[in-house]
Amino acid sequence: MSLNALEQEALLEINLAQERPFRLVDHLRSVRAASVIIVLCLWEIFGRQVDPIFLSYPSAIARAFVQLLGAGEFERQALGSLEVFALGLSMALVTGIAVGLLMGRYRLAEYLLDPFVYALDATPRVALIPLLLLWFGLGMSSKVAIVFLSGVFPVLMNTFSGVRTVSANLVDVGRAYGAKGGKIFSKIILPAALPFVMAGIRLAVGRALIGIITAEMFTAVTGLGALLIRYSSALATDKFFVPVILLALLGVILSSGVDKLQKRLAPWKETERAL
Repeated sequence: MSLNALEQEALLEINLAQERPFRLVDHLRSVRAASVIIVLCLWEIFGRQVDPIFLSYPSAIARAFVQLLGAGEFERQALGSLEVFALGLSMALVTGIAVGLLMGRYRLAEYLLDPFVYALDATPRVALIPLLLLWFGLGMSSKVAIVFLSGVFPVLMNTFSGVRTVSANLVDVGRAYGAKGGKIFSKIILPAALPFVMAGIRLAVGRALIGIITAEMFTAVTGLGALLIRYSSALATDKFFVPVILLALLGVILSSGVDKLQKRLAPWKETERAL
């Protein structure tokens, strides 16, 4: 090995040995975990000083969760709500993406459908619940319809916006290389609109969770919404927080899953981020 190579290797070892200054941005996972722990600790301390009728605290909620699991009813009600949520959200995603792509791709479809889409999107879902209950009754069908209406418009509008914002230069490049309508749509328009679609799905997940609880609180027959009504009426605040936290965790898990799916399907967007 030559002298210059030895010098370069020594300099490299010296640089590697130098300690980098501590930066929070290098430990983002630890920062997230620490923030959650701090909030839980503060909640525990503050919650113990408040009347349990008005506010509970994490350890009491954990005990209530164990009690509810032992009784067996909570799992049954939760599974019923998750079934309705999954069915309604799946229908909303399929319909929203399909209609959004159709409206974004074809101007005729946009002009035919956008008055109804904008009108229904601006209508409060709660105002439609009594009508849906009249149409579908108090069973599963009305709940699925409410979840569907809650989740379909975010993904539809985001998909439509994503297709409409595709650069004309990209389409012109594809045509210059001989790509036809189908190839332009599948290889240019759809990948470019994918981040908008994924953002719409993340919004739809949250809206659908709100929709299932709203539907079940109106029917107050089965599901997590019925449990919320029951526990709030009994002033059992610790048990009341159990389904609330479960829904919050479900929303976080699904949103994280959608984010990871976007990174897998559209990895180029990560390299284009400004921050």
